Amino acid sequence: AVLFSLFPGIDVGVTGGSANKENAAAETHVTVQPLLPAEPWNLLVTQTPAKEKAKEGETVVLNCHLNSPQHPSLADLMVKWYKEDEKGQMDLLEKNVTILPNNSRIFMSGDLSQGDVSLVILNVTTSDHGIYFCEVTLPDGKVVTGDGTKLRIRRALGLFGIEESIGTIIGVVAAGIGGIVVLIVVLTPQLRKCILCMRQESHQ
Repeated sequence: AVLFSLFPGIDVGVTGGSANKENAAAETHVTVQPLLPAEPWNLLVTQTPAKEKAKEGETVVLNCHLNSPQHPSLADLMVKWYKEDEKGQMDLLEKNVTILPNNSRIFMSGDLSQGDVSLVILNVTTSDHGIYFCEVTLPDGKVVTGDGTKLRIRRALGLFGIEESIGTIIGVVAAGIGGIVVLIVVLTPQLRKCILCMRQESHQ
């Protein structure tokens, strides 16, 4: 009799527990449902400036800001940065973390929850040139990419304190050579006249 009286008690306890769990799950579901977005994410990714210049050895900050009116907190977003140049595409940062091996020069700064996902590059070199893109993956899987920032690196040549891109230096040298050629062409007739004058004077 004791055994029979215990088993119904256990059965009731288990049944009651499972019923409570179901009710709790139902209540949780009801309270969460209104918080789900009724419309898809509308995220704006803004990269500034469109073009950036830096000198070898400097620190560069490539600005990227996120804005979503219906989502004040953006902490759940996944940010990726990648670079495109003549060699192709190189991923620099994925899921908010630098993925380059043994590289602590490039990392994300700012506060993601406030929409600041700017990229910092320390001690830039000429190999850092290219177009940098900020890409954000939303919780629903949608991907939004910024317009990109083109980064140019000026090489420190140490020639008379000139620090400029190689293309500009070549242009200046070519212009200088062209000027010398023009001077020679202009002066040649005058030199001929002088030589003729000297010859006439010597004959006299």
